[in-house]
Amino acid sequence: MKIDLANLPDEGQHFEGELPPEIFDLQESDIISVSTLKYSLFTQRFDTVLLLTGSLEATFELTCMRSLHPFKQTIAMPSTVVSIELGNDGIVDPAPQIREEILLELPTNPRCEDGDTPENCKIDPKYLAVDKPTDDGVEPAPEPEKPNPWGALDELDSQD
Repeated sequence: MKIDLANLPDEGQHFEGELPPEIFDLQESDIISVSTLKYSLFTQRFDTVLLLTGSLEATFELTCMRSLHPFKQTIAMPSTVVSIELGNDGIVDPAPQIREEILLELPTNPRCEDGDTPENCKIDPKYLAVDKPTDDGVEPAPEPEKPNPWGALDELDSQD
């Protein structure tokens, strides 16, 4: 999506389309972009600022923090506002700012119960130590011998 400021009408212009999932640049992450970024934005210039208002939507595959299962969640922003400071360029690419708006909406602690198809979000019991039997026949490790901070003084006392 490129906006040519020289051809942008004073009353603004509507832009609609899709950006490829690669825009999110999530190579080494637990988050996978599974759809294009759909946008419908009204763009208007105000002196040195370009203002974009409208809607954004993209779908991601996340990993549930409780069950560790993957699930899909759509981030839909029906009324978003993006402001871009204009420099000397005649053509503006708002893709980085749009990308940031979507990424900021991703949950920090994703749960599959909040996904597009809500699932029963339970912790798998095999990950819980409290549910493990205690009679497994393994003896606990011996307590490490702790240094005696008074040991040197006790030795001086015993030399008399």
